[in-house]
Amino acid sequence: MNKENRTNATFQEPMRITRSRAKALGSSGGLPPLNPSAKQVHKRVLQPNSKRAASDDSKAAVSANVGLQHKKRAVLMDVTNVFCDNSYINCINAVKIQPSKQAKQSTAKNKAKVAPTVSLENLRNQEDTHTEVKTTQEITNLKVKDSQESGPQLHFDEDSMIRQGKCISIKDAAVADQLPIKQTSTKHASLQIPSLKEEGNLCCKSEALHSLGIADIDSNHKDPQMCSMYAPDIYNNIRVLELSRRPSVNYMEMLQQDITQGMRSILIDWLVEVSEEYRLVPDTLYLTVNLIDRFLSQMYIEKQKLQLLGVTCMLIASKYEQVCAPSAEEFCFITDNTYTKGEVLKMESRVLNFLGFQLSGPTTMKFLRRFIQAAQACYKVPCVELDFLANYLAELALVDYSFLKFLPSLIAASAVFLARWTLNQSDYPWNPTLQHYTSYKASELKGTVLALQDLQHNTNGCSLNAIREKYKQQKFKNVATLSSQNSVQSLF
Repeated sequence: MNKENRTNATFQEPMRITRSRAKALGSSGGLPPLNPSAKQVHKRVLQPNSKRAASDDSKAAVSANVGLQHKKRAVLMDVTNVFCDNSYINCINAVKIQPSKQAKQSTAKNKAKVAPTVSLENLRNQEDTHTEVKTTQEITNLKVKDSQESGPQLHFDEDSMIRQGKCISIKDAAVADQLPIKQTSTKHASLQIPSLKEEGNLCCKSEALHSLGIADIDSNHKDPQMCSMYAPDIYNNIRVLELSRRPSVNYMEMLQQDITQGMRSILIDWLVEVSEEYRLVPDTLYLTVNLIDRFLSQMYIEKQKLQLLGVTCMLIASKYEQVCAPSAEEFCFITDNTYTKGEVLKMESRVLNFLGFQLSGPTTMKFLRRFIQAAQACYKVPCVELDFLANYLAELALVDYSFLKFLPSLIAASAVFLARWTLNQSDYPWNPTLQHYTSYKASELKGTVLALQDLQHNTNGCSLNAIREKYKQQKFKNVATLSSQNSVQSLF
């Protein structure tokens, strides 16, 4: 017996007579060897193209080499569901447990064919996988204990992330593995309770207003664009901001020496034509005038740069208010190329740095929308002329420098007051609804209303007619031609 046969003999298994062995025993008259030598296996593996038919022993050798090859990695599970009911932890366990199942199946099939040395290696691999499974189970148990003992925890909800348009990546899943996983079915049910309370409070509030004779203009809770639940808080915040971001009322006398009130009026009258040329929204025009006055309140400027300041402020306001703002080249073109693009961009940087990028100044237009909405609540059918006439009177106030002493909310309330009086002089233009939403009594509007009526009648003979020509168009119902026959003085 040679050395190879000795090694094989030491690991022989009990004899099992199968059909192939019985056939071989009957043909040759003896029992074929249980385990072929290593040299024979090596020769048969290196000659796959041999014409000789493969025997059971060669099949066992090939299966042994297949068992020694590296196992394929398990396929990743659906990563979109990694946050549902601890499925992410199950995914990790499945990846690590799956090779051990494959190893068990391969060892069960090849138990009678694989060499004893290969079976020992498989046993070691099985022991390693069992230890890995135990360690992963211990880690998951520790994570569950930590999540139960810890206080406030970061929570991932797949449904909410999908509704918000967020994508769950593999990197996010790896981060989420280090965070506790909680179910949110109870939380969603608890979040619906405060909304019911808020709806009850809003109903009580509307009933209280109705008992006082005040129309509830924030009762449309189904339209999200109306922001009915937050509108009172929004306008209360704006009322505070109109005091902090208010321009100086006397900067022409105190600071500016090279420009006059007439130059400012000419500039704004020209900017009205520019806004009509580029079809800008009214908020852009109001914000442009606000930025000009805030800059001139503290920064000295020469008269040669006043038009440059005007187009630059309109460029900034367009970027803030418009969906598609005109370019800097278009504003240079509208000035007949008096200024270059570089000068416009340099002035833009200067204005933005001075303002600290705080552009959301409360203008008259912001208050005018809400006050017109309160005034329309008094009509069964909305009055279109009231909307256009109030906007016309408010824009007339932009040109006049003396209106800087009035707050934007006061100008908006006075424009609604005078517009209602102009359209219908048989009824008193103020009521509890307007007083509630404007926070002004009729007596507090006297000075502003009288000044606006002077602008409406053009008692000073102003030759700047851009706003008047604008509101003489048919699309604005020719409201610039309307005027009140009786003086508003009799109402106070």
